[in-house]
This record gives sequence, structure tokens and C-alpha cells, in this order.
Amino acid sequence: MRTLVRRRCLLVALVAVAALLAGREIARAQSNESGDLSIELVDPKVLRICADPRNLPFSNDKGEGFENKLGELFAEKLQKKLDFMYFPQATGFVRMTLGAHRCDVIMGFPQGDDLAQGTNPYYRTAYALVAKQGSGLDDVDTLEDARLKTKRIGIVAGTPPATNMAVNGLMTNAKPYPLMIDTRFDSSAEAMIGDLEKGEIDAGILWGPMAGFYAKKASPPLHVTPLVKETTGPKLAYRIGMGVRAADQNWKRQLNRLIQENQPAIDKILLDFGVPLLDENDRPIGAETATKSP
Repeated sequence: MRTLVRRRCLLVALVAVAALLAGREIARAQSNESGDLSIELVDPKVLRICADPRNLPFSNDKGEGFENKLGELFAEKLQKKLDFMYFPQATGFVRMTLGAHRCDVIMGFPQGDDLAQGTNPYYRTAYALVAKQGSGLDDVDTLEDARLKTKRIGIVAGTPPATNMAVNGLMTNAKPYPLMIDTRFDSSAEAMIGDLEKGEIDAGILWGPMAGFYAKKASPPLHVTPLVKETTGPKLAYRIGMGVRAADQNWKRQLNRLIQENQPAIDKILLDFGVPLLDENDRPIGAETATKSP
């Protein structure tokens, strides 16, 4: 009899604890649905951005990248202070920054990446072929072009266009550059552009923002062609949004509104950095288009 009573008392205690925990979760969910960002953000009064300290054109610790400028734009619109949490963008970046609650948003995050929850995209671009003006390659718009067969082409190893190059038999003369580097000390994009200017390679393939930024800085400027006409290998155009934690639904919704309301200003910042912007039909977005409201 005593054993039965003890079991019942234990059961009642367990039910009470379960009810308490459930009540807390319901309260948290209700608070979350109300739009209270204090639950989701490290500090609701500060826009805390996860960024790389040396990875132009995206960001650096001097505030010179387009993700730095977008952060300034968003902080102004949100009427928050701005703070960057810098960490090299290599293996473990998401885990050590966003995942560790040291910051609340990654400004550049590809759609389809499951390491974090993505917002709506705020730009679309593609890998691009970079060549010297007047080189005979400045009008090449696909890796299937026969003019590339005998050329030495720079490629960042392990990136999607490397597959397209292999399919088209272009790897024999290719010059690879490392994908995983410590951006504090090295830059595959800068090295590739330097080799192109010196004539050590005939053309290079870079992710659109890097291609546009470094081509614009070169003297004379280099020609950039987004690779949107590929029929073999993976497609090379991607949508880029921002990354937040999976649980941060209100924060995600707020960022989505900011993107929608400020798209012309966002486009202008990106175009100023030479990013080859594309619409959903692979047509280039220029300065005139960027000034129009969505």
C-alpha cells in the first residue's frame, strides 16, 4: 500500500513538473509570437553582425566591405547601435558566431544552406569569367566556348564552376587556387587577379562579387562576364540572403521587411562595389533599375 502511495506521489510530482515546463514553453512561444525580440537577440538594442575581419568585398574590420555598409544601412533603419563580431570565415564560422550567440545575423548566406535559417534573398549573382579587355576572351559567355580550350584558366578548387570546367575539358591547363584559406593572411581572389594582370593566366573564374570588385580595382579594369548560359554542369547563379538562428522567427520576419523596403538602396551599395547583379531571368540589374522601388 505504501509503495502504491509513493508511486502516485511521484507521478503527481512528475505531472506538476511537466505542466510547469509546458507552461514556460507556451509563455515563451506567446511572447515570441508577440514580436518580442529580447528572447531571440543577444541585445535587442544592438544590431550584432557576424563577419569576417578580412574578406573584401564582403567585410573587413575597417568597415570597408559591402556587408559593413549594409549593416550601417540596416542599423539606421532599425534605430539600433551597430556592432560587428569578427571571426575568420572558414570551417566552424557559423558555429562559433551565430551558433554561439555572439551575434545575430550573417549578412551573406546562400539559399539552400542548412547551417542556419535563411531570410528572403536580397541579391542574385553568378560565378563570372574575368579577362583582359581586348584579349579575345572578353566576349566569352560560357565555358563551352571553343576559344577556352587552349587557355590557362584560374579556378578556385572545389567551387561549382570547377565541375563545369572538367565537363568541358578545361582542367588540363587550369591553375587552381585554394578554397579553404585563412582570410587574415591570404586571398585566392587577389592572387588570381594578380596572375591575370601579369599574364600568368589567360582568364579567371570567381564568385560574382569578388570578380566584380577586383576587376574594377585593376588598372586597367578587367572585363567580367556572368556565366549564366551554362548547359553542362551545375547552374552557376545563386540567390543570397542573410542567415539567422533556426528559432529566431520574429527576427527573420523583421529582416525580410527591411530587405523588401530597402531593396533599391541595397542594390546601389552592391553595384557601387561592382557586384554583377542579376534578375530572375539572368538579365543584369544596372544603376537605373536599382533606383526603382520593387
